Amino acid sequence: MAERPEDLNLPNAVITRIIKEALPDGVNVSKEARRAISQAASVFVLYATSCANNFAIKAKRKTLNAADVMAAMEEMEFERFLQPLREALEAYKKGQKGKKEASEQKRKEKDKKTDTEENDKNREEENEEDDEENMEEEQEGENEREEEVDN
Repeated sequence: MAERPEDLNLPNAVITRIIKEALPDGVNVSKEARRAISQAASVFVLYATSCANNFAIKAKRKTLNAADVMAAMEEMEFERFLQPLREALEAYKKGQKGKKEASEQKRKEKDKKTDTEENDKNREEENEEDDEENMEEEQEGENEREEEVDN
């Protein structure tokens, strides 16, 4: 848990970005108003987390999940935010799935490249061994011919 109340505040850059996205261009927000919005957002997050935690405890779980948050939003009488929240959660899941698939594809390509490199290396080693055997055979053949000429 946080040692100081200030540690619970959301980062100012995040709050400023959210405010700018929510308001039309040309609207200015004072530093004092940004601070108040930041504190209100922090209180909301703490309250929503506490409510969601209560649902997890009732279900005898220690991990909060999305259903707990949805239930907390309903309990806090924020039903009108449930649908946008569901949509945002679905978009997040799709994004994560896409990232996971891209990561797996990248890993497969890397494994395939590694396998190809290993096969190439094995072929090179086999070719080198074949070359050495051929050289030895040629040398033996020359030695035999020299012996025949000497005899």
